[in-house]
Amino acid sequence: MQEKVSVNGVEKKPSWLRVKMPSGKLFVQTNSALGDLCTVCKSAKCPNLGKCWSEGRATFMILGDVCTRNCRFCAVKKGVPTPIDFSEPERLALAAKKMNLKFVVITSVTRDDISDGGAKHFANTIFAIRKEIPDAKIEVLTPDFMGDTKALDIVLDANPDVFNHNLETVKELQKTIRIKASYEVSLEVLKYASKKNKAIKSGIMLGLGETKEQVENCLCDMRKSNVSILTIGQYMKASPANIDIVRYAELDEFEYYKNFALKLGFEKVQSSPFTRSSFNAQETFEC
Repeated sequence: MQEKVSVNGVEKKPSWLRVKMPSGKLFVQTNSALGDLCTVCKSAKCPNLGKCWSEGRATFMILGDVCTRNCRFCAVKKGVPTPIDFSEPERLALAAKKMNLKFVVITSVTRDDISDGGAKHFANTIFAIRKEIPDAKIEVLTPDFMGDTKALDIVLDANPDVFNHNLETVKELQKTIRIKASYEVSLEVLKYASKKNKAIKSGIMLGLGETKEQVENCLCDMRKSNVSILTIGQYMKASPANIDIVRYAELDEFEYYKNFALKLGFEKVQSSPFTRSSFNAQETFEC
């Protein structure tokens, strides 16, 4: 067990959560290739941005940079979204080609204002990437589409290599963390997707106040919904508006949950403080 360090009773960020400042030629090239395309790296203030961009990788975020929901853990802007940019799929595909990506990860803001939740835009983006980079693998990290199976079919029929939808936290904390989302709907989305796609992925964060039993129950629920790829990371407050961190999970906890998940039957598990949905997505898929 790692020693907890506190000042005036408040737990300090552990040394293993320090990140290096981004730098290097490849970082600059990645930034240039992305142009005005949105990335979850920037919008969600991901701590892995420097590492990923310095390796020539990024996670694209389609459908704008304003979300129609107000999840308390997320740093992405909330409010009234901009109209859909129908040129985005082709521009994204060309950027991915310029970056020489062999594994492309696409996520989006939640667009409850659109009848299909942006499903057709996801599909069009997949088609554009297949056209420009035929051999590339594609992972999508989608919203819940309010459980609309017709919208899900649009995305799944475009044949992404990995379908990802995150639970984010345990059942007992959903109402606090994902105010407009539903734990049960998310599980139904994952189970439905597994009928058409064998690589189903989901993830949760630690440090929001969950108990060991709650995490174990959540992982069991994921397996019952046929999730085969799992990510577990540490929640880190990205802005003053986000919910506070309850605690920093210790390193051996991540290892424990990884082993627990593997025993449940998960095929691939990434579990560490810096693990995020799309972090090392290619390595996770290929391992």
